[in-house]
Amino acid sequence: MKKTAMKSKSQLVIPGKSNIALVYRLETARAVALAKKVAEFLTKQGHQVFTAPGQKLVAGTKLASTKKQLDSLSLVIVLGGDGTYLRAVRTLAGRDVPILGFNMGSLGFLTAHNADTTLEVVQDTLNGEMELRPRSMIYAKILRKRKIRAEYHALNDMVIERGSLSQLINTAIYSDKYMVSEVKADGFIVSSPSGSTAYNLAAGGPILHPEAPVLVMTPVAPHSLTSRPLIVPDSTKLSFKLDGKTQKAHFIVDGQKMTEITADDEVVLTRSQYDHWMVRHPDHNYFHLLREKLKFGDRT
Repeated sequence: MKKTAMKSKSQLVIPGKSNIALVYRLETARAVALAKKVAEFLTKQGHQVFTAPGQKLVAGTKLASTKKQLDSLSLVIVLGGDGTYLRAVRTLAGRDVPILGFNMGSLGFLTAHNADTTLEVVQDTLNGEMELRPRSMIYAKILRKRKIRAEYHALNDMVIERGSLSQLINTAIYSDKYMVSEVKADGFIVSSPSGSTAYNLAAGGPILHPEAPVLVMTPVAPHSLTSRPLIVPDSTKLSFKLDGKTQKAHFIVDGQKMTEITADDEVVLTRSQYDHWMVRHPDHNYFHLLREKLKFGDRT
């Protein structure tokens, strides 16, 4: 799945008797019932169905508990909200496996398909009537004494925030070798185009088209009226370093706290070597999604 540029969309072909995994919204009776229904539907057509790790086993499926089983998957079906979708992305850990998402949450930018049409859309997918849409991801490495102490990949965003600490964090920001600014704020969001409608949007950042080759850096509650969101090419290397020996901050990947950083750390963010593949109908329109989910451009 390594690449030098965004891949183009393509038709999705699911071979007969494929391995397909289910990721469902945890502790939700409706999602569990739908997962069982989908498992039965797929099994009758000769596919081997797995329940993804970290969930209660769906009746009639096997638990995908080994690397070999995860490597063998042809498709992942998500039944839940965008948080469930992001959990599926983390489970795949960079594997080149497409995800078909059904919304059982609220907004559902990632899980774009209506849960009421699940079996119909799954059948369309098996019939080769769906497309793969590529989405760029973000890669982070955290350096201490010039050595990598942690690495992460994100589909939506990576966040540096003060957490429960009372004081703002002072951060020096660099783009490649050039200083961008020194900013005092509650935190900073670096978002992919896919994640631009999530925390980035809530913090006042711009909406990006999902196929735009860019990243956006948005300060959270900056202590300056001149600190504004910044869009950069996704070929750019963004670096963040806390200013002050007593400074600490939380490092969050797709909504999950991963580690704590200090002034001894440098956070370096670039576009990931991996692209993520979403399953969509050929007539899927992003602007329709914006109007439907956010009432984008609605004057009433």
